[in-house]
Amino acid sequence: MNAMAGAGYVLGIDIGTTSVKVCVFNPQNNEIVAQIGKDTQSNVPSDQGIDGNKQDVPKIISALNTCVAKLQKNLLQHITKIGICGQMHGVLFWNQGKAWERIEKDNNLVRYDVVQEEVSALYTWQDSRCDPAFLATLPVPQSHLRVYTGFGAATIFWMAKNKPEKLKRYNCSGTIQDFAVAMLCNLPKPIMSDQLAASWGFFDCVNHRWNEEILQETNFPTSLLPEIKLSGEIAGHLADNWHSIPKGTPIGIGLGDLQCSVLSTIETQKDAVLNVSTSAQIAFVAEDYKPHSGPPTVNTVDYIPYFKNKYLAVAASLNGGNSLATFVKMVQQWTMTLGFSVPQSKVWEKVISLGLEESSVSELRISPTCLGERHAPNVTASVTNINIGNLDMGKVFRALCNGLVVNLHSMMPRDVLQKANITRIVGNGSGLSRNKVLQNEVLSLYKLPLVFTTGGDAAKGAAMAMNLSTVSL
Repeated sequence: MNAMAGAGYVLGIDIGTTSVKVCVFNPQNNEIVAQIGKDTQSNVPSDQGIDGNKQDVPKIISALNTCVAKLQKNLLQHITKIGICGQMHGVLFWNQGKAWERIEKDNNLVRYDVVQEEVSALYTWQDSRCDPAFLATLPVPQSHLRVYTGFGAATIFWMAKNKPEKLKRYNCSGTIQDFAVAMLCNLPKPIMSDQLAASWGFFDCVNHRWNEEILQETNFPTSLLPEIKLSGEIAGHLADNWHSIPKGTPIGIGLGDLQCSVLSTIETQKDAVLNVSTSAQIAFVAEDYKPHSGPPTVNTVDYIPYFKNKYLAVAASLNGGNSLATFVKMVQQWTMTLGFSVPQSKVWEKVISLGLEESSVSELRISPTCLGERHAPNVTASVTNINIGNLDMGKVFRALCNGLVVNLHSMMPRDVLQKANITRIVGNGSGLSRNKVLQNEVLSLYKLPLVFTTGGDAAKGAAMAMNLSTVSL
């Protein structure tokens, strides 16, 4: 589609756990004009073994550059704003002024490359190096939200205790989207939204500030903490002609992918959003919620900053599409061990087909909590009620999908949605949209209509957040 003269588009960017997605959004008709995505393939081994989860930052930024460069030049030339969101909780460290370099292209255009030596790995939300014993040594936050492993503040605490020499090499920290914003704007110090600060922990949502006094008393390197602004504000302006996007284009502060996904998906306040991608979340806008300054309590439902001083009620499971993918990969590896080669796409196709042939859930029970849960970190996965009649692949896969929804339902039961006057669930994420077996289990347990809207995703939400004055929350 060709850009019309004078048209003003917004570039939406979502830097996710497994891929980068970008879209060109037309705020006049609320439609996506063009979109593209690319897997980052950025996971790298951790010296913590299975307890660590790291990603290569240069690969992530390379995927971002590739996606933007593939968009039509005449669209990029009409970009008037850029909105960026991404995976929450994670942290990386870098040296301001050295972490990226301008690579000049033809026609006075620029792309940005990461300088590997000046940037750490991204320690993601899936990192589990902070075990319950370590978390118990941390001070109590002045916040309504608890701190869990994989949260930026907890990871920095762990680094300060176990690898202090590594922290001393850097002078900035942030999420991957904070890094991207700092790079594109060439900011002297990273800026973080209240959404992402809350996802790190030790952030007081009432007063919109870090728990600096508490952190300083425990030798936390507070100099690394980003400056805070409210979600939806402008972080800065594009420092160069990036690909074909004009220099000076306003760039929004980095946002959470969940909040942006909800923003682009819900149509009324009676909608709840169920997202199943790498993990799984079910969320709705909590109209009247007001946060407190702590101390936090253990809950399966958290209330996290949204937009315009509103909050999302969210049950966030660590186990979503990743659990289903683990099963599919296991089946594939078993076939390879037996001397056959079956691509994962064929395994997915077959297990979903067989699962749909099962008229009901068997007695087989699968709890697919391979990664534990934040509120129950020591819980493991289990399979019970096995008998010789329920080991068919279709029965096993349906029991697996049932177990995933049962786990999420235990965190946010149907009655919670009823009390909030939720009348339907809007599905999101490829882990749900491509899996009819999983959809059927959602319908069975929640007993609410499950619908899918067109174009609802985090990249679109990031673009919409750049025009919050025109968005109904």
